[in-house]
Amino acid sequence: MKLKLLILSFIIGCCFSSQGQELNCQVTINTDQIQGTTEKQIFEQMKKSVLEFMNNTKWSNDVFTSQERIDCSILIIIQQKISNEDYSASIQVQSRRPVYKSSYFTPVLNIDDDNFMFRYDQFTPLEFNQTTFQNNLTSVLAFYAYVILAVDYDSFAPLGGTVYWQKAQTILNNAQSAPSEFKGWRSNEGNKNRYWLVENTLQPVFQGLRDCLYQYSINGLDIMFDRPEEGRANVMKALELLKGVYAARPASFNMQIFFNAKRDELINIFKSSVPEEKEKITELLTQIDPANTTRYAKIKESGTGR
Repeated sequence: MKLKLLILSFIIGCCFSSQGQELNCQVTINTDQIQGTTEKQIFEQMKKSVLEFMNNTKWSNDVFTSQERIDCSILIIIQQKISNEDYSASIQVQSRRPVYKSSYFTPVLNIDDDNFMFRYDQFTPLEFNQTTFQNNLTSVLAFYAYVILAVDYDSFAPLGGTVYWQKAQTILNNAQSAPSEFKGWRSNEGNKNRYWLVENTLQPVFQGLRDCLYQYSINGLDIMFDRPEEGRANVMKALELLKGVYAARPASFNMQIFFNAKRDELINIFKSSVPEEKEKITELLTQIDPANTTRYAKIKESGTGR
């Protein structure tokens, strides 16, 4: 009897693990800007609540094993405590993807969002409804959960993340009814916010950016272990797809997000290539990301590969 129970427990455990959630999210709550805070317990509970919300919610219909969960991180910087339960903050969201045949993880998302005001009650569980706006904290977290999935899926299949971009758009649409103090959801609140992130992504003019991420990942990084020269050449071909995006929408928010994630990686990829390749990639990068021309100069300053 005891053996049967052990076997049954093992089977249930295996079934449960095979239905694992999608995200492996690390959460940090920074309170350095709140001088002399004595509410350590509240922020510890806040961290736990956000961590559980991101990692325990089922965001898709796909089955993820524990090894397949998407590595990501959230940094919430509390800037001001407005009242007992209301906070003004910023949120940084990052995610990464494994590279085939290597232990390397490539960054695919790096967003800084300064428009993050929310209410948090440590005794109230975080709740989210896909069809209505309930509160700004869970709406922002769910929005970025879907963005993380969307970018990850885009890196593995052509336009593979569309359904998750659309889910993020649904949250965005629901948030149009949010009180005005909850900023970042509307088109008239600047051109670098949640609204424009999704609106731009789903426009045909920005498809080159999504195509670039896919080609960069699959035909570039994922073959670099076996064929490094071909991998670098394919990364450069992928970046060529951004010329049209930059020509149509120079210095767009979406392009900035892409290069926030990829800039340092690109420098590392090409700093050991041959001089001709260094010249070409530096010229291309300064054309599509001119704000960081001086940083890309490091490519030509570094040693030459063989």
